[in-house]
Amino acid sequence: MGDSNVKNIARMALENGMVLAEDVYSYQNQLIFPKDTVIDENVITKLARHSIMVVSIKEEIDFAVTHFEKVRLSAGFRSFELTYHNCMSIFRKHMAAFVEQGTPVKISTLMEIYTTLASRAGNGEQMLDYLYNMLPSEDDLTHAHCLNSALIAGVFGNWLNLPKENIDLLIQCGFFYDIGKLKLPQDLLWKSGKLTDLEFTRLKTHTMLGFDMLKDCGMDEHIIKAALMHHERCDGTGYPSKLHSSQIDIYAKYIAIIDAYEAMTSARTYRQSLNPFQVIANFEKDGYVKYDETILRPILSHIAATQLGFNVRLSNDAEAQIIRINENALARPVLRSGIQEIDLVAVPDLEIVSIY
Repeated sequence: MGDSNVKNIARMALENGMVLAEDVYSYQNQLIFPKDTVIDENVITKLARHSIMVVSIKEEIDFAVTHFEKVRLSAGFRSFELTYHNCMSIFRKHMAAFVEQGTPVKISTLMEIYTTLASRAGNGEQMLDYLYNMLPSEDDLTHAHCLNSALIAGVFGNWLNLPKENIDLLIQCGFFYDIGKLKLPQDLLWKSGKLTDLEFTRLKTHTMLGFDMLKDCGMDEHIIKAALMHHERCDGTGYPSKLHSSQIDIYAKYIAIIDAYEAMTSARTYRQSLNPFQVIANFEKDGYVKYDETILRPILSHIAATQLGFNVRLSNDAEAQIIRINENALARPVLRSGIQEIDLVAVPDLEIVSIY
């Protein structure tokens, strides 16, 4: 983004600590101050002596280091964030009325929320970048998880080239699948430490709670099954019914991946969100047996491909650029550092710690 994010400021409005975004020349075309000069009283005095009325100043975004910091400081994100909070209050109100009073939620209202937010992001990659930077308030965590999952469902559905009606249905599954959690206490859902066996048993009831709430509402059966089955795993290790791959509803398989992705990429009060390669690494550990590989692999491949060209900092403090993706080890790309190529597959102790 860099130097396009500058603003012109009148000399009278300059403050100490501001930084020049461009070289400043006199009317005789002599350099008075180079770019990156920090403003102080002497600088302002000299500008006055040369009758310089306006200078270009760096905006906060120019000092952002990582890719995600730059996203967070962009005008597009600020517009998205404002819209997101407005949509959140509407979403929360409708869901509360449904959970507490049984008032039906209009699918059209939810799809309007989706469309409003999706139109604030230029494409799927930008949507994921925006969501990565959202910091929901403590009491909105469960609602944010559902709203974010619906937005991610739209992105992944497009990446998988699903027909529009299937994508819309997947988005609706995203809004509803975790609704059972709204019947459970916050401190259980968002406990930072390890859950006791008893707590985990109670947490797992959210799939049945959601199923019971949705089953008689006249909703599409895939929405109801996504609520019931999104913690089932293809190898039979999931809950509540230890189903195997062929027994799990296809939309529940999509949602299982979306749910795990959202949990890893959203910041919690007790931990940072993971960067894209950490997310891919987590999925690659045992994801291809737990999730449907025909769905998971293209999604992970797409996430990895969107990182091409970015610079990264490694766990040994070296900096490098992502130049190639290893299709069989998506979390371990090939990097260039100076004239040297680093294949992370060959250097297992090196990790990508941040992306620029």
